[in-house]
Amino acid sequence: MSDDGLFPVELVQPETDDAGPRLVAPGAVHVPGWLTFEQQRWIVARFAEWTQGPVPLRAATLPGGHQMSVKTVCLGWHWQPYRYTREATDVNGRPVLDFPDWMVRLGRKAVAAAYAPAIVEDASLNSLAEDYTPDAALVNFYDDGAAMGMHQDKDERSGAPVVSLSIGDSCVFRFGNTKTRTKPYTDVPLQSGDLFVFGGSSRFAYHGIPKVHPRTAPSECGLTHGRINITMRVTGLS
Repeated sequence: MSDDGLFPVELVQPETDDAGPRLVAPGAVHVPGWLTFEQQRWIVARFAEWTQGPVPLRAATLPGGHQMSVKTVCLGWHWQPYRYTREATDVNGRPVLDFPDWMVRLGRKAVAAAYAPAIVEDASLNSLAEDYTPDAALVNFYDDGAAMGMHQDKDERSGAPVVSLSIGDSCVFRFGNTKTRTKPYTDVPLQSGDLFVFGGSSRFAYHGIPKVHPRTAPSECGLTHGRINITMRVTGLS
């Protein structure tokens, strides 16, 4: 595996002409173009290594036998519907890869960027970045036709924010409410390099990906097709 220290974290800066960060809901912030193309290519190379690790990229099977269209490889903790384990008992029983130190640092920078006082006027959120320590990541790959139904991220024992990074094909990210899978929701177009953070009163909002737009990945991102989505979480598990 590559040296954690190689991640060019100091280069984080917007690369788009889009408007700046957008507050989608209280505690939910979209930051367009947050990852540079250099960073995206670096993460794509790490993704190729992760998929060759002890637990292969796989489509999880939900209770009832339905197989998800999205394929996932996990870091730190292995997610299987609907719990976390250290070993991939639903795949091959092997331990998952460690959660990398560079991703902890990146997660803190992400929370700091999303919850800057100029964007979020909530002191309880403004102060979260320094102590934010994610210990699990679900790295999802969306191929042509893949989608994600509306769901809550509620298998964690922590209410710390979820950090989501997108690389590759653009998509529609549907961000809803905490009570129901149906309206009201907001459809947010996510492009390669975008950051989305949700915490606070929006931490347990329903969300999903109804549509990925094939062949929209910019050539500079390092991914020829499909979409990589990294979601960092704090599990609250020991």
